[in-house]
Amino acid sequence: MRSPWLDAGNVLVVRLDNLGDVVMTTPAIAAIRHGSPHARITLLASRSGAAAVKHIPVIDDVIVYDAPWVKGVGDPRDAEADRRLVEELAQRRFDAAVIFTVCTQSALPAALLCRLAGIPLRLAHCRENPYDLLTDWVPDTEVFATGMRHEVTRQLDLVRSVGFHAGDERMQFRYPAADVLAMRRKFVEAGGDLLRPYVVVHPGATAASRRYPAERFGIAAQAIVEATGCQVVFAGGPDEVPLIAEAQSRMGEPGVSLAGGRTLGELAALIAGAQVIVCNNSGPVHIAAALGTPVAVLYALTNPQHTPWKVPARVLNHDVPCRNCLKSVCPEQHHDCLERVLPDAVAHAALDLIRPLPGVPLSMHTHRPIAPSIALSR
Repeated sequence: MRSPWLDAGNVLVVRLDNLGDVVMTTPAIAAIRHGSPHARITLLASRSGAAAVKHIPVIDDVIVYDAPWVKGVGDPRDAEADRRLVEELAQRRFDAAVIFTVCTQSALPAALLCRLAGIPLRLAHCRENPYDLLTDWVPDTEVFATGMRHEVTRQLDLVRSVGFHAGDERMQFRYPAADVLAMRRKFVEAGGDLLRPYVVVHPGATAASRRYPAERFGIAAQAIVEATGCQVVFAGGPDEVPLIAEAQSRMGEPGVSLAGGRTLGELAALIAGAQVIVCNNSGPVHIAAALGTPVAVLYALTNPQHTPWKVPARVLNHDVPCRNCLKSVCPEQHHDCLERVLPDAVAHAALDLIRPLPGVPLSMHTHRPIAPSIALSR
């Protein structure tokens, strides 16, 4: 029998956490588009996640909603915002809603909102029997541990349960030519050389537990420069300027800083042209993976299922007994899962991913040995 989901013409997809989570959900959303090519797909997302929408071609529209059951920032959220959301969802007359969550989140609050809005088909993972809150559900037996499913696989499995199959499992992220031109202009204004290969270094992350020390990014970046002749381009938001300055202070030449003052599309254009991106586990990892740019990621062991998807990558950390803590601040206060990774290892990981360009004297096989790091502060 044909799944009724394949006949839904107006579909709501719910992903209420961060930008990177939305990007990791794009293969599943694309599977919905593949199964129902004429459906209108609207994303219900946080302000952070909504920023990605104009760069994801399979999404037609977005509703911004900072859910009270999801960790967030900004003004306190009151019940009136929830009532307004239910009214808006009802007015839009959605045929179906797919609620995407990580295994530590409950889909039931969003399921209740969708039921109150009269959405007839509602799908999610759920640990307990949701009864009438969901019309279709996949029992959530995920165990939060090393070796668990990747986040992309989890969401693909969810939509597959109602008949949506992916034509392409790669993540999606697009940007217009205008972003490329704007990025190039800002690149030159910041002192960059458009004719010289470059490496992007992004030292920030929203959670302190996922940040490798900024000074070590600088030491690793200097080693990459010395080994390859590439220029280093630092990227980050306005609040990450101090981190970038700290990293630059450990370099012979400070590289190019494009912190703040650029759009998400311009960041994507910058990442797309890089030999490799060196960064923490944050949104730029998933943008890079969607664009096919190799990733050397300092991956704190807070959670295991968000590693780079279908892209050449090196995942760097030090195993610790407290792995998979799910904490935004290191509960042990030693941060060993990242602190014990030396800049030498970071530089070598990046060098392993750099490939020669035609006509450019750049080879990972001929780089000079990197001197051992010394005088590292904890």
